[in-house]
Amino acid sequence: MSSARRLNLDAIETSLRGVQTNFSVINSTLSTPRDPLSDCVLERLMLGYRQVDALLAAGVDPFAPGSSKRILELNVLVLCGAHQALRGECTKLVKATGQRFYETGDGGIEALVDWVRSMQGESIWRRAGSAYIHLLSQPQLFIEGNHRTGALIMSWMLARAGKPPFVLSVDNAKAYFDPSTVAKNSRKHTLRMILERPKLVKRFADLLKQESEREHRLG
Repeated sequence: MSSARRLNLDAIETSLRGVQTNFSVINSTLSTPRDPLSDCVLERLMLGYRQVDALLAAGVDPFAPGSSKRILELNVLVLCGAHQALRGECTKLVKATGQRFYETGDGGIEALVDWVRSMQGESIWRRAGSAYIHLLSQPQLFIEGNHRTGALIMSWMLARAGKPPFVLSVDNAKAYFDPSTVAKNSRKHTLRMILERPKLVKRFADLLKQESEREHRLG
């Protein structure tokens, strides 16, 4: 897509470092406390953003037929990193995640791809937010790392459409984590989710539109 924007990786890391430094203060405001943003988690999340940037540079659509392994790779990066020695320690997790990822049913990648396609008439803000909610709600797409991988997928969708990526910051952390907890604790296609989804999609769409920083993209 000609309007796609590359990522400003230095600015993204600066924002994440700010969250790391202020995490205890952020945590005190959340409805459900989160684990601290450790150096290891942050570094692997940056590997994910670099991979998103590479996908944008190459014009690769991970939702296109035959490309879903790119989405799976984002999850492996945030959980296991890129070093082959460390990935060896994640062998069981990677195998189990792959099996779950390709399962048919509400929790697999096919269902997510179908969901994203069903949102084509919506704004990019609503499409990205809705994809994130679908991925995060039960059954989740991945065994672990759904929040981080979901943020990367939203970032790719937004940047491909010429918008700033989603990057966690001190200012947007509560607006991101609190509705994420609601989505995580909801099950796809239940009455509760049918009632909650419109409000959740609006909250995430507003977050992505209002809190995304232009400094996180190049150009």
